[in-house]
Amino acid sequence: MSAPGAMLSRSPAQVGGPPSAVPQIGLAAVCGGYALGASVGWGSPYVAMFMGDFGLSVAALVAAVSCGLYARWYHTPFRPAWMLFAVSSGMAGLGNGVWGWYEVIKGATVPSPSLADFCFLLFAPPAIVGLLVLAKRPVTRAGWVCLGLDAWLIAGSLLTLSWSLALAHTAQFHGRSVAQSALSLAYPLLDIVLVSMVLALHFRRSSVHRSAVNTAIAALALTVLCDALFSSPLLREHYRSGQILDAGWFAGSMLLAYAPWVARRSGRELVDEDAAQPVRRPQPPPGSRPIAGSLAALTPYLAAAVCTLGILTNVLDGRRIDRVVLFTGCAVVLALVVRQGIMLLDNITLTQELAQKENHFRSLVQGSSDVIMIAAPTGVLRYVSPAAAGVYGRDAEELVGSELASLIHPEDLGRVVHEVRRFLASSPEAEPTTRIECRFRAGGQRSGGDGWLNVESTVNRHHGGLIFNSRDVTERVRLQAQLQHNASHDALTDLPNRALFTERVTKAVTGRRASDHDTAVLYIDLDGFKQVNDTIGHQAGDELLVQAARRLAESVRAGDIAARLGGDEFAALITGDGTRDRAAREYRIHEIADRLRIRLSDPYRIDGRDVRVAASIGVAFADPGISPAGLLRNADLAMYRAKQAGKGRVELYAPQMQDEVTHRAELATKLRTALHDGEFALLHQPVVDLASGRITAVAAHARWRSAEGILFTPAEFLRVGARGRLTDADGARAAELGRWQLEEAVAQAAVRHRAGHKAPVAVRLSARRLVDRALPPKSIEALLARHGLPSGALVLELSESDPRVPLDDLERRLAAIRRLGVRIALAGFGSGCAAMGALRRLPIDVLRLDRELIDGVVESPRLHKITAGLLRIASDLGMQSVAEGVDLPEQVLALRSMGCTHGQGLAFSGPLDEQRLRRALTRGSYPVPDLTGPGRAVVLSGSALPARHGGATGPDALPHPPLRPNSETSVPPT
Repeated sequence: MSAPGAMLSRSPAQVGGPPSAVPQIGLAAVCGGYALGASVGWGSPYVAMFMGDFGLSVAALVAAVSCGLYARWYHTPFRPAWMLFAVSSGMAGLGNGVWGWYEVIKGATVPSPSLADFCFLLFAPPAIVGLLVLAKRPVTRAGWVCLGLDAWLIAGSLLTLSWSLALAHTAQFHGRSVAQSALSLAYPLLDIVLVSMVLALHFRRSSVHRSAVNTAIAALALTVLCDALFSSPLLREHYRSGQILDAGWFAGSMLLAYAPWVARRSGRELVDEDAAQPVRRPQPPPGSRPIAGSLAALTPYLAAAVCTLGILTNVLDGRRIDRVVLFTGCAVVLALVVRQGIMLLDNITLTQELAQKENHFRSLVQGSSDVIMIAAPTGVLRYVSPAAAGVYGRDAEELVGSELASLIHPEDLGRVVHEVRRFLASSPEAEPTTRIECRFRAGGQRSGGDGWLNVESTVNRHHGGLIFNSRDVTERVRLQAQLQHNASHDALTDLPNRALFTERVTKAVTGRRASDHDTAVLYIDLDGFKQVNDTIGHQAGDELLVQAARRLAESVRAGDIAARLGGDEFAALITGDGTRDRAAREYRIHEIADRLRIRLSDPYRIDGRDVRVAASIGVAFADPGISPAGLLRNADLAMYRAKQAGKGRVELYAPQMQDEVTHRAELATKLRTALHDGEFALLHQPVVDLASGRITAVAAHARWRSAEGILFTPAEFLRVGARGRLTDADGARAAELGRWQLEEAVAQAAVRHRAGHKAPVAVRLSARRLVDRALPPKSIEALLARHGLPSGALVLELSESDPRVPLDDLERRLAAIRRLGVRIALAGFGSGCAAMGALRRLPIDVLRLDRELIDGVVESPRLHKITAGLLRIASDLGMQSVAEGVDLPEQVLALRSMGCTHGQGLAFSGPLDEQRLRRALTRGSYPVPDLTGPGRAVVLSGSALPARHGGATGPDALPHPPLRPNSETSVPPT
């Protein structure tokens, strides 16, 4: 068998097993026993007479009871038929009982006519009506007329034949009464009618309960046959009860009793196999007709032939044609002509309807956008709809006759054959259709790029073959592939995204290459990319990312994968080559990473200009037992270490990097706990007028009291290590601490203000915190109003100039705050280049010199000139100047001589708690050092330097080591 034929072949479907044969065996045994007894005469004339009369009566009554109980218990469409059969059998049983009364009980001859004849005559009408109920009802008037004509054709033919052979002699009265003569004709005429109905309805029986209907028809046919034999003069004159003919009547009654229960299994009614499983019936071959259908169509003609045979019998015997025969024959011929006329008109109507339906379905098929194909069992296409020209780009005539397997892509053929075989072997009820998607060979008009189209087909069974309802889904398949690609690739660079990269890393770590420990992940970040976005625009930044992605994809090897993880972060998975030597693998991967770094750091040509960015790369190896997430995390940590070490470099992951992360996490937990439990304290350091020593303001400093009683400064508890980086979590902690510090400083300043201490409070905040949306000017105004502190009593110090914060935004925010009456101070002036830009752009009231300028102002003439120049700038701009870290009297004198107005440091006081601060504010000033007069002041420095008189004394003058930063205090004041 060819491949297409093998594709469409299948074995016959397995059906359920037959019902139990025990009832049939029992029925055959009972009927056979009765027939055996009748054939031997039952042993005695009396027993034979008893069994011939009352035995038949009991059998008929059993049939009546059986049909009646079935009709009562089960509400089926044929319930009236079984009730009529029960009445018919009851009449037969009553007639046999009356017959036995005369012959067995009374020992007399049965009179003619008698009550038994009346009962026997009533047997046929209910049976005839019951057969009509069992028949398949015609749906049109013409059908009912044809049914009646068919019955008359059969009855007339049988009457003609019977009359010619026997009834004409029976109709000779010979001195008998009219009742006796009518009775002698009634039996055969009713039998003829019953036989006619049996024959006419045999080919019109319903498909439902076919086995039960067939059994009932067989029972009635057997009964009619016995009646016909009994009516013949040869048997009627010599017949006695108990003879073998009674076995036929007995068997007919028992079959009728069994008929309604044929389709009963386990007490539940089963639908006929043809009705319940129509698709399991074997399909006849094309062009063949069922034998039953042919006999049904020939029935009228066979009846006419029988009628003609009856007339010819009279002619050949030399007898004169009887009037009954002539009249009946003419009536049969007339009925045949009428029936043929009706059938002709009906055929014309059906032909027209069929033509209309055929045109309708042809229009549907030809106008459908789907291609409909019919494949023979051999796999050859027998029909293809015209839509194939538009869908496949090939004419339908070209496809007809070709093998279906030759049109399917070779890579899909095996899967299609497997699915078709599975579909044909499955149950049609469980799976009436199936769907197949494959690539189909297209014509030149639709060949596209590769000559194949993606086709989806709905497959149905058809005469052993298949019907394919196919449609072109090429665009849908392409769209699905595009969507899948988009879901796993970056939209800008078309590199694999984080999800796909993580999947590939997972396969590398857990798959068959898991033993290659030299497999590595490179985490890449472009240094300076944000400046590109800020200076020449985001579109240029996107172009830079596209070029960087192209360079990265071209630089990695064929078996490796490069991906964009988001923003300016990229990654590469470098598969191993089985190297076990740790130094060798590190050298190899470091060489690859350094080559990528150099390639990514080359200038980018964007909008006619060269743009330079550097690349920081972190490398982590797939060590044994590491998870994909852990490998990516290690590479990320190494990349940030490369950025902190100076950027534009390659760093290999080391375990201590994770220790630093753990330390930062522990510190964050401790800080959150400290904020929640109130472990933070706020200290204030006085700001002193260098000319008079008067306290003009206080600077708020946050301190964290540890469990050991040590106070840590913000620089200490926010520091994450000498080589650590400030993460987003660290920024969040700093912001949370800043909110607490501002709230607490305003609250305490308001209490002091109400107590008469009017010194303003200075709170230091970062630039990012000042432009944060969580701290709008209205919130500062609401904070001051809530605590009742005048706006002039608050000074906000800008602690640092963050390059990530645009000066425009910072300028607008500080101007809005300044309009509230809050003064703005620029802290750390002189420590960086950004300070000059801030001084030029921002609305500043107070300039705070960085302590790096103050530490060497006495010893270094160069630093002295720089500090003096900055102070002159502040004076020319009309700003107050505050020197931070003024710890020595010499620094006080030097700064005052250079024009500095205010100072803050250990030369006057360190950070004080609230109680000591109030005592200092009550006193109002500190002694100012003076080295020119004889009564010079002495400052208690607490150091190895000689003591100088005139400094701060008393309980508020605390000894502090000189040169210690004023932002750090190792022990709290007591």
